[in-house]
Amino acid sequence: MTEKIKIAILGGSGYGGSELLRILLFHPNAEIGLVTANEHAGKPVSAVHRNLNGLTDLEFATAPEDLPSLSDIDVVFFGLPHGQALSLIPRLPAGVKAIDLSGDFRLDDAELHKKFYKTEHGGDHQQGFVYGLTETNREAIRSAGRIANPGCFATASLLAMAPMAKSGLLDGSVIIDAKTGSSGSGAKPAANTHHPQRMNSFYAYKPFGHQHLPEITQHLQQIAGMENEIVFLTHSLPVARGIFASCYMETTAALTNEDLANLYAEFYRDSFFVRLVDGSPDINWVKNTNFCDISMHSDGRRIIVLSAIDNLVKGAAGQAVQNMNLMFGLDEKTGLVFPGSNP
Repeated sequence: MTEKIKIAILGGSGYGGSELLRILLFHPNAEIGLVTANEHAGKPVSAVHRNLNGLTDLEFATAPEDLPSLSDIDVVFFGLPHGQALSLIPRLPAGVKAIDLSGDFRLDDAELHKKFYKTEHGGDHQQGFVYGLTETNREAIRSAGRIANPGCFATASLLAMAPMAKSGLLDGSVIIDAKTGSSGSGAKPAANTHHPQRMNSFYAYKPFGHQHLPEITQHLQQIAGMENEIVFLTHSLPVARGIFASCYMETTAALTNEDLANLYAEFYRDSFFVRLVDGSPDINWVKNTNFCDISMHSDGRRIIVLSAIDNLVKGAAGQAVQNMNLMFGLDEKTGLVFPGSNP
């Protein structure tokens, strides 16, 4: 593909929007034509995202009321709060692709959506969406016009769980114990999510009620027919970025560490952004990258799988760009091969 992909970002002032801009400004096949943030309309992007100072002349615009005016855009990234893309994406011009980073179109079940998101479901429009976990859904993503980008906890958990689910060897309930940094709560502080509240603390939240649980369950059923009960609990880490997921499970037959290594290596043989590591993953080594680091540990029939991602990159903007690459016939690594830092 020689022509640039013309891009609009609706909702570009938050952390997800910031990461989309950071990645797409240096993507060799991307051209950002519009980035919106109503409260910052008219301001330079670099005045809000100071890390981009000197790197772009883009200014924030107000969201267009007339969405057909986006007919010269190839793909729109939606970085809006849950519930806002619901009425916008169906009004896009025919032929304009959409990648939604919110939860508006992730769940097929309308009742589950209302229960966990407290917003309306996509209804008939839901049918046009493909779930965008790149490593498990590549072929569907390649031909998709609408992508529901996965949640950050769901990404870390599903990448850890998918090979085991596909093996058909799981026995009984699965426990996923997941922890996230404060940036996962967005740029606007709230009582329990503001970083000063979290930085010297550690606590669990949303037991049995986190919105990514039905998403994880749904996709494991889709890719592997998995019916095992999942117990999912999220925790607040006293860091800014990163997700660490610990998945505990039992199997119907004993597996060695070598068995696990072979199982995961085969499943992810074509997945550049999944790295199988010894010992434990470390969020320091995936921060600011699109990588997911995974390690596997066996004690016979008892299995522990650990995964780490950057919640804003592989858990949001990076995976969205990875999906865009597939949708436009590019190598999925394009514009996304950058290492983290040490330390």
